[in-house]
Amino acid sequence: MSDYRQASYGAPVRAGDASLDLGLRAHMLAVYNYMALGLLVTAVAAYAVFSLSFTSPGAGVAAMNSQLDITELGMTLFGTPLRWVIALAPLAFILVLSFGINKLSAGTAQILFWTFAGVMGASISTILAVYEPYSIIKVFAITSAMFGAMSLWGYTTKRDLTGMGTFLMMGLFGLIIASIVNIIWPSGALGFAISVLGVGIFAGLTAYDTQKIKEQYYEGVDADSSTKMQVMGALSLYLDFINMFLMLLRLIGSTRE
Repeated sequence: MSDYRQASYGAPVRAGDASLDLGLRAHMLAVYNYMALGLLVTAVAAYAVFSLSFTSPGAGVAAMNSQLDITELGMTLFGTPLRWVIALAPLAFILVLSFGINKLSAGTAQILFWTFAGVMGASISTILAVYEPYSIIKVFAITSAMFGAMSLWGYTTKRDLTGMGTFLMMGLFGLIIASIVNIIWPSGALGFAISVLGVGIFAGLTAYDTQKIKEQYYEGVDADSSTKMQVMGALSLYLDFINMFLMLLRLIGSTRE
């Protein structure tokens, strides 16, 4: 029997047709563009909050790698209970997007995604005060290479990654529980194990999510739903990238003197 699948906007095409390939490429490109712009918004927001919250007592490269002084705004943001609001705010956006995407318009979903990216930047801005700037750039480059390789594999592999995805999600829940335990009873060994496992889990999820986004394209939807699908796909890959980056930073990042 012929293998027919649904292309974007519900147009039936034969799997492997040029129209399907071009449509799929455009869809995936849109997802990656949303993700990349989201990371850019996060970086800009993180640097802006960091610049307003911390000051260097000196100047030049040496000062960039030295201990920083916290400003009055920084004390308010990170030295009061407000820090929990900043830390947990991204989770609120994720929940709204994940559970309310069907009720949101495409425009609202896009606005929420950009806002989430900015709030995430504020939430992780303290890493700029903890780690050396060049170390952050190095880890970002390593993360980009790992993410690219795993996403490419997820896109091109003929293997069904559903089973692997289920296993990785179970591992993710275990990772969350272990992280909570490590917050209550800090342990260097447990923290190291969490970071190592976290890198593996989010690398695997990158491949799984990429294949999932690719397969969802075949369902065939209208233009509005297609945009929302791209936003949610970008959110999944964005979270994989950010978490992999943070785990690697804890493993191999160099802290300020």
